[in-house]
Amino acid sequence: MTTNASDADEPDVESDVADQVFEEIDNRRSLTGWPLVAVAAVGITFSAFQLWLGARGFVFEFTIPGVDTIRIGSLASLQVRAIHVNFALVMAFLLFPGSSGTGKITGRIAAAPQTFRNRIGESPLTRVAEGLRRGVWWFFVDEDSTRIAPADLVLILLSTFPTIYYLTRFDEVTNVIRVLGLNGAGTLGEVYPWLAPLEIGPLAEYTFAYLMGVLAILLVLEATRRALGLLLTLLVSLFLLYAKYGYLLPRDVPVARIFATSQLRWGQIVQNLWYTVEGILGVPVGVSVRFIYIFILFGAFLEMSGAGKWFIDLAYSITGTRKGGPAKASVVASGFMGMLSGSSVANTVTTGALTIPLMKRSGYSPEFSGAVESSVSSGGQILPPVMGAAAFLIVEYTGTPFADVVLAATLPAIAFFFGMWVMVHFEAAKRGIGGLDRSELLDMGPHMRRGWFYLVPLGLLLYYLVIARLSVGRAGWLTIAATVALIAAVAAYNERTGSYLVGGILAGYVLFAVSLFYTGATPVGLLYGAEPVELGATAALREAATSLPAVVTAISLAFLLADPRGEAPLLDLDDDVVGAAAWFDERIGREVASSRAGQFGTFVLKAMDSGAKTATIVVVAVAAAGIIPGVIGITGLGGSLRALIISVSGGSLVLLLILAGLAAVIVGMGMPTTVMYIIIVVLLGPVLPDFGIAILAVHLFVLYLGLMADVTPPVMVAAYAAAGIAKSDPFDTGKQAFLLSLNKILVPFAFVFSPGILLLRTTDGQGSILTSADLADLGFFLPEVVAPIVAVFAGVYALGVAIIGYYHADVRSGSRISLIAASVLLSVPGMVLLPATAGLGIVGVDVALYSVTNELVARAVGGAILLVALVRNRRRASSGPVAEATGDEESHDAVTQ
Repeated sequence: MTTNASDADEPDVESDVADQVFEEIDNRRSLTGWPLVAVAAVGITFSAFQLWLGARGFVFEFTIPGVDTIRIGSLASLQVRAIHVNFALVMAFLLFPGSSGTGKITGRIAAAPQTFRNRIGESPLTRVAEGLRRGVWWFFVDEDSTRIAPADLVLILLSTFPTIYYLTRFDEVTNVIRVLGLNGAGTLGEVYPWLAPLEIGPLAEYTFAYLMGVLAILLVLEATRRALGLLLTLLVSLFLLYAKYGYLLPRDVPVARIFATSQLRWGQIVQNLWYTVEGILGVPVGVSVRFIYIFILFGAFLEMSGAGKWFIDLAYSITGTRKGGPAKASVVASGFMGMLSGSSVANTVTTGALTIPLMKRSGYSPEFSGAVESSVSSGGQILPPVMGAAAFLIVEYTGTPFADVVLAATLPAIAFFFGMWVMVHFEAAKRGIGGLDRSELLDMGPHMRRGWFYLVPLGLLLYYLVIARLSVGRAGWLTIAATVALIAAVAAYNERTGSYLVGGILAGYVLFAVSLFYTGATPVGLLYGAEPVELGATAALREAATSLPAVVTAISLAFLLADPRGEAPLLDLDDDVVGAAAWFDERIGREVASSRAGQFGTFVLKAMDSGAKTATIVVVAVAAAGIIPGVIGITGLGGSLRALIISVSGGSLVLLLILAGLAAVIVGMGMPTTVMYIIIVVLLGPVLPDFGIAILAVHLFVLYLGLMADVTPPVMVAAYAAAGIAKSDPFDTGKQAFLLSLNKILVPFAFVFSPGILLLRTTDGQGSILTSADLADLGFFLPEVVAPIVAVFAGVYALGVAIIGYYHADVRSGSRISLIAASVLLSVPGMVLLPATAGLGIVGVDVALYSVTNELVARAVGGAILLVALVRNRRRASSGPVAEATGDEESHDAVTQ
């Protein structure tokens, strides 16, 4: 985005502030030199491993033309998951310090030498204490988060042992442990005879498999403490202790009796949590292997390509000149970036560095500016088609195709962002905030011509998921391949070589199509001895199109290698890529990575590194969270909780939904969205479908409510990040962010009662995406799909006006209450009709008010209340003094602005 000369330095200043804020929130190390290279090498290897899984599956083999096929081996699902977690553990121990020297234990060790000096003066004991302190500091402590301590290297080495056991002794896992338990496995000396002399103490008492399981669990807990904090670590540890000691709960106390379990041995617990698909290596990690990582990697490739900057500038070009333009641009840009990053805090800091200062400069208060950014950033995880990691867990837990999840989540996401648009518009009207001058913005036409190709990966992703209906992992892999090919072509393109490049790509495509038509295989396939398949002309053209990314990449690389330092006018990679290239060239003293060929290579490696760093937190989170359902499964806690929840709610759906929403917000405070989702779904997921709610609606409901935690006081991590950039009061910023995010509460309640908003039709509690027959059934489609959708958007509009308190004039308290009532009646009439039915039942009137007809009546009443409130406020504005202040311009509503 461009700015006036007078403000040219401001984005850099604000970017520095954003970096400082992110460093305060994120506890990652700031490494330099060889440790930085080592971390990047591990991250790139992690991403390469996942890319192989996405492209080739669990079989590791490759063919050398004219020689032979070299088969390294094939892995079972549990082995792949163990490697996946092992990579995350290594990355966590490299990225996050174990101790900064400020804890209670290290504090006492640090104070010991001075304590001895004060009591006995300088003495050998004092020198021993000082030596101990130095030794502990050298081995464990990383005060400035700038070095990898020896203890980290020890933990990295230890983390490989359970995985090596999985890889080398998998037969014992499948044939012995699953039948006889851990006690039937071999001891250290039996597994590795050359280590028999080490069988001392625990190494002799316990089987090697048991020791490896305990080590894996402890390492996951330590990585969780480092990457995600003490709260989640304590929660998971509490579940572990409950599994072992829950049998001690008294069975003669009503509530305690529900949670009492049968006595379990540590061996049973360890086996369940590490050697089955019920614990650490369970469903969440499996989803991470197949879906989550590949999509995080896709987001990293798209962001490193420069798409993030381009979309932010596009948002400002489209909305910047409108009333409250900077805030509206923030809604659009932050939603897109949040979809890619999957992190509320990271997105708040990244896009907030640009959007918050511009909102403040245009006239929004610092608190409101920070609130808008944090609210829309947290909403990015519900925005299709990428969404956040929890969306892929929904796919696994519900058995719903990802394409259906994307379709179902589309309208609710649009409703939330529509509500944000409405609120920033009326706040701008209230404060008389206009838009930016066109001279401060990029011209739309040239901007689209410079970066239209960034739309291609998203379009391909939608095609693969929704139209071609490919698996999520396959769609992610193909989209990454297309993104790499696209950036290779962009790097190779310039005015001098452009026509030759395009011609070469077309020639390559024609060659592949002709080869497929006449031989039934591509030229590459013939080289590798592929089996020919008979294809017609149309099928050959279609099949050749699937090889287009490989063709484009190969030909573009040929152009780059032929002229590595040529111009690349369309190449505008992310600043992190440019910075990494400059860093490399500075170290070697030559311009290699900064050339266009070098920048392309740096882009690929930096995207793989960035994706691994982002995924590390998610993988550690899902590995730790997997312990919770594992404990619930082995202790039988699930059934007890189900009975308790139904008892507490009294069988009331409204009360149950409120309890579920509160639980999601509370659990989500200070925890990643994925962890919150797993915990709530495991605890409450089996209960809600008993009330006839579609299971997909249940899971999306939990996701929406859990995202509120990022902007809910007192934790509100996204709001704190935004407040740091806005230099605003954190609590006021969080309070406003919570109010602006109330749509994340209204909308999920709406689609639970009206699954038509999710484009679902529910039959006997089973929801399915609408078909053409459903659309033709007007008796169903109009009242149960069209009416709820129109009403929820009207309800969101009403809620937005009530929250901002302005519609052509300040909205009075009574009108605000009526607008809130209208919002509820329009969006969630069931929240009124069901309690009313229960209330009438208490006084002896047996009538069922909750029906489709009564819902329509309630929505009509809500619409009437909304219309009356808006007309009354508009008339008051036009007849009062405020009319002269606001003028005719402010009579335009938010939708047209």
